[in-house]
Amino acid sequence: MAEKVAKAGIKRVKGYLYYLDKQGDISRAKMARGGSKGGRPEKVIKLGVKRADGYLYFIDKQGDVSRARMVRGGKKKRSRR
Repeated sequence: MAEKVAKAGIKRVKGYLYYLDKQGDISRAKMARGGSKGGRPEKVIKLGVKRADGYLYFIDKQGDVSRARMVRGGKKKRSRR
């Protein structure tokens, strides 16, 4: 289950990828479609969210920053002898 970290309430524009950048702010970049190249990232809102280990941070449907505990599953690697 996800928990809200910060309220931003951003309105998304179609054709842009929204993400939490390294500084903890929300940025967006134009998505590449067909033959057109993508765009350079631009800051949407400065939040300064501090990240904790073991969590996945994302922009939820309300335009706020949320986080969910990362599940570390998969096959175990066999040791080589």
